[in-house]
Amino acid sequence: MGITLNSDERLDTVPGSCYKIIQNIKKFSYGTDAVLLANYCNVKRGSKVVDLGTGTGIIPLLLVGRFEADKIYGLEIQKDMAEMAERSIILNKLQDKVKIINMDLRNVSDFFKKESFDVVTSNPPYMVNGGGIINSDDNFSISRHEICATLEDIVKSAEFLLKDKGEFYMIHRPYRIADIIWNLRKYKLEPKSICLVYPKIGKKPNMVLIKGVKRGNPEVRFDDPIYVYNEDGSYTDEIYKIYRMNKEKNDG
Repeated sequence: MGITLNSDERLDTVPGSCYKIIQNIKKFSYGTDAVLLANYCNVKRGSKVVDLGTGTGIIPLLLVGRFEADKIYGLEIQKDMAEMAERSIILNKLQDKVKIINMDLRNVSDFFKKESFDVVTSNPPYMVNGGGIINSDDNFSISRHEICATLEDIVKSAEFLLKDKGEFYMIHRPYRIADIIWNLRKYKLEPKSICLVYPKIGKKPNMVLIKGVKRGNPEVRFDDPIYVYNEDGSYTDEIYKIYRMNKEKNDG
């Protein structure tokens, strides 16, 4: 099925797959955090998955290429982003596996039955509304700041959607770790594993991956840290593996 790109759009390859994703050069595009989050997930065969705040649809596209989930939903409040994500799904002929829904994630109870999903993922806005510089472009502001949904909104929605012992995966900023753990426990999503992501050795972590299990037992482990860059600015071997890239080819 042919897809026509708009004037500001480009077609990129989804890392580690043969799928393509439409992105708008004037709007928020996916980054390393989305790829790290998808890699951190463990989706069992036949699972139902929902991605909260899916943006361009990158998380569903990454997950459908790596796991044999039964159905993956991507929820996105911005109509133009949801429409663009939907065109990427059509382009890749994945309509039977992935469904994009233009909706406010705070209203999940109006669309889905309680405790009907095995896995919930989210790469949410990192900045508390009112903190940092607010971009005049609404798309960037919504993607970076808690304007349309707070951290608590996301965790609350995940708790509603997840089955007992269902898994919630999220990537965020380390400085929000106290807020993250407090909200997870408030909504019965017990923190089970945490992984700190560092730009390079000797630098402070700038991302944190976390897994919560609904009504899980109170025990948390720290996974081995991830380092994104070597001292010379090249990707580490682990990042090549996560992106499923051929190091020799990319090194020229």
